[in-house]
Formats: sequence, structure tokens, C-alpha cells
Amino acid sequence: MIIGVPEELKDNEFRVSIAPPGINELVESGHKVLVQSLAGKGSGYSDKEYTNSGAIIINSIEEIYKQSEMIVKVKEPLEKEYSLIKEDQIIFTYLHLSSNKKLTQALIDSKSICIAYETIEKNGNFTLLAPMSEVAGRISAIVRAYYLGINFHGQGLLISGVSGVLIVFKNMVFF
Repeated sequence: MIIGVPEELKDNEFRVSIAPPGINELVESGHKVLVQSLAGKGSGYSDKEYTNSGAIIINSIEEIYKQSEMIVKVKEPLEKEYSLIKEDQIIFTYLHLSSNKKLTQALIDSKSICIAYETIEKNGNFTLLAPMSEVAGRISAIVRAYYLGINFHGQGLLISGVSGVLIVFKNMVFF
């Protein structure tokens, strides 16, 4: 299968859907993987790391979609991607279709095969959604503590449940 990894277009989305070790696994399993140039930059991966893992670097998102049988993304396609999606192309990403009628209709119209990360369930667990929820939960406590800091007229806050002890007080963080 030809798997495409486009650069994420959503504002402030710096993640990439597949890291170089994952590319290596796919290539060793017989797949061809196309990665858009600079797709991994926000996550700290260079094009060279991708080519060393067996990926082929492609310069444009249009070519990624055109050549790929499956597109693997982090976030849902944006409007500028709708016209790039082909019939029978597999789109594998977080889709959040319940809150986006326009995307839902675009995917229906494209006749693509869509698999939403948030719907994958194994033994009653949403295995791809759970880690993201855990990260969001932990980050929310840190952000809350930050805004309770002295710069925001708070008195500081001791956070528990995080590795070590984190104290946010007078615009300083102590571990």
C-alpha cells in the first residue's frame, strides 16, 4: 500500500502522524510511505530522518494525496484538503464528524473510506483516544496552576498527581 503523510495544516498543530521509527516499521512490512517535506519539523523530525527510515519525501500536499492510497493525519482534513481526497482513498485520522457537517458531507461526496481514531475500540477501550484524553487532563492541571500563579493575582498552587512535585508560585516552577 502507498501511505501518505501530509504536513498538518491546522493552526498551531505541530504534531506529525507517523514518526520515523513508525515509517521504518511500515516500510519493512512492504509498504511505500510518502512524507511531505517538513511534515515532521514541528515534532522535531527532519526530512533526512524520514528518508533514513525509508520514506520518500514529496514536496507538495497535492502530490501526497494524488499518489497515496491511504492518508494518515493527526487532525481532520481542512477545507483546502477536501478536493484532494480521492474515491476509495483511506483517510485515517481524528475526524470529529459530529461537530463538522461540512467535513462530513465532503467525505461522503469524495466516496473515500474514512477511519476516525476516536472510534477505534478494543475490548471496550478507545485505545487511540485514551492517551490523548490523559494528556489533556494532565495539561489542564498545569495550565490551571499557571493561571493561579502570582502574575494572575493568585497565590500559587501545589499540583499533585504529576511525577515529582510541581509548585507554581510567584511566576516560578519548582520540581
